[in-house]
Amino acid sequence: MSDTEVSKSDYEHFASIPWCAQHLRGSRLVTGTPASRRPKQNGEDSLYAETLKSQTTILAMLEVYEEPVSPTERVDSIKTFLTLGSGLNGHPDVLHGGIVATILDEVTGLLIPINQQRGFIPEIPYMTVYLNTTFLKPVPTCATILAQARILKVEGRKYFAEGWIEDGDGEILARAEALFVALKSAL
Repeated sequence: MSDTEVSKSDYEHFASIPWCAQHLRGSRLVTGTPASRRPKQNGEDSLYAETLKSQTTILAMLEVYEEPVSPTERVDSIKTFLTLGSGLNGHPDVLHGGIVATILDEVTGLLIPINQQRGFIPEIPYMTVYLNTTFLKPVPTCATILAQARILKVEGRKYFAEGWIEDGDGEILARAEALFVALKSAL
């Protein structure tokens, strides 16, 4: 299946869920498969592109953001829908806490490649320096969740963001503050 088919399939999956469909309306919305869900020959992103891409882990994942009016404006926020399977359980029907943190790390980081493509952030690797996660309520599995993130500020090589996971009723289940730093040299 090609990336386009996966993206279309994921879009259709989330558009069929009424509370998700409400977030997929708007004339300037950009939707698609996150870059990390696409396998790369060098093994980069294999966690999301392979390990967490199955019927029992993350069945579907779709990123959604509003296209800024000006092509030189930064994309400051993103929504990411994920349908989670029971293969991610830490307790029965509850997402493992490490996967909660992994999702928050991923979603806060999704804004980097989007803004690199737009020319706002340099095309160099960024890595997570810290991810301070607060677990508020259990995140359910065999369920669809919404993870959101926004850029708080950019200072030189430092990119500060926050993210949160919510259920279909908009209740926040977990949140995180993150700092990413641009590497001075390639890995």
